[in-house]
Formats: sequence, structure tokens, C-alpha cells
Amino acid sequence: MNSAHPLRILLAEDDDAMRGYLSRALENAGYEVDSVDRGTDAVPLLEARHFDLLLSDIVMPEMDGIELAQRCNEVSPATKVMFITGFAGVTLKASREQPEAKVLSKPFHLRDLVLEVERIFETDAQARL
Repeated sequence: MNSAHPLRILLAEDDDAMRGYLSRALENAGYEVDSVDRGTDAVPLLEARHFDLLLSDIVMPEMDGIELAQRCNEVSPATKVMFITGFAGVTLKASREQPEAKVLSKPFHLRDLVLEVERIFETDAQARL
């Protein structure tokens, strides 16, 4: 990872404790993180600036993570998408609706989250070579 330009992650997670927990873990791993508690708050940020990754819970009020990912694909097509969820049923829907997106099921260890995020960016870097 290039420390001069940290990769930017937009985290959309409606659970306050989980959002804080994930933000700290990603920041400790060297990422720049903006976080919101709902998809409707994420869309204006995606429109206003570049994010390398949208990390979104799937089940959220107002706009779920799948809808948010679809909006992200429209307004910021270069942004990668990764879902986090505690619901097995929505994992299948997410895989169908957003086949390019990685889905990480709760509960997971923070180390696993950071490894999956790193894997997304490594795959992206290798594709550009």
C-alpha cells in the first residue's frame, strides 16, 4: 500500500458500535475511512469525492446495501464494493445482484476484514500490471 496516498474507504454501517469498531480497525491498518450510518448519507459522499472501496452492511434503514452498491456503480464506477452482513439469506441476494462484490458474513474477526480489504486492492493492482 502506498503510504503517501492512503486508500479511501467509505463505510456504511447502521450499528454505532460496529461502525466505530470497523473504522478503527481499518484506520489502524492504514486506510482513510469515512463512515455513515445509512446508505442515503453515503450517496452524496460517493458523488462528491473518490473512494477506493465502499464497505457496506446490507441490512440498513432507508436504503439497503445492495441499493447503495447499485447507486455507487452509477456515480462512482471505479469504486470497489464489499458487503458485510449477519444474515445468510441476504448474502445470496447480494451475490446475485452484485456478483463482483465480496461478502463477509458476521461475526468475523477484524483481522479477516483487513485481510479481505487488502486482497481486494492486491487483486486490483495485479489486474493493472
